[in-house]
Amino acid sequence: MEHFLFCHDPRKRGGGKIERGRPMGYGIDREEALALINEHIRNPNMVKHCIAAEAVMMALADRLGEDRDKWGLAGLLHDLDVEMVDNDLSRHTLETVRILQEKGIAPEIVEAIKLHNEKAHGEKRHDTFHHALAAGETVTGLIIATTLVYPDKKLKSVKHKSIKKRMKEKSFAASVSRETIMECEKLGMDLDEFSRICLTAMQGISDELGL
Repeated sequence: MEHFLFCHDPRKRGGGKIERGRPMGYGIDREEALALINEHIRNPNMVKHCIAAEAVMMALADRLGEDRDKWGLAGLLHDLDVEMVDNDLSRHTLETVRILQEKGIAPEIVEAIKLHNEKAHGEKRHDTFHHALAAGETVTGLIIATTLVYPDKKLKSVKHKSIKKRMKEKSFAASVSRETIMECEKLGMDLDEFSRICLTAMQGISDELGL
């Protein structure tokens, strides 16, 4: 849940290279999910974080042979209540779970979103879906922080080796949990492959992210 400064309005869509379909059977489609986000999240940077997490989750789903629409929805909706609970990790996702359950969203999506913040529930992640969301949304913060120290502040300039290098610098983006990012190993990926996939996914929507 680490977020850094962007410079583009995510509500002006277009330019992304990742194809997004219309998920069926999940209780919500992408446009409805975006409307829900815009209803509950006012900070444009937070909205962009959710869009970045969506792209990362779809790329990870493609790599693992999972449902990209389902994984993308989890990424898009995972921080729905962050402003409602004022970034309080003891409460974060509690309201999201309530809202999504009331809307009849697929239980597996709700569970993955719930467990990306274990602190609020006293439960541990135990599924590939859970680990992917936790690691994927967390690494977006490290990728953005790395991008912003480049002279041009452009995602296209970033190399995945730079992400690995910054991982080792504990003082850099210190609030980004390295331990959570390393849950990528539970997906059968090392940090090299994971960082490359996630960076490439975000580079594919750089126009939407304003980077």
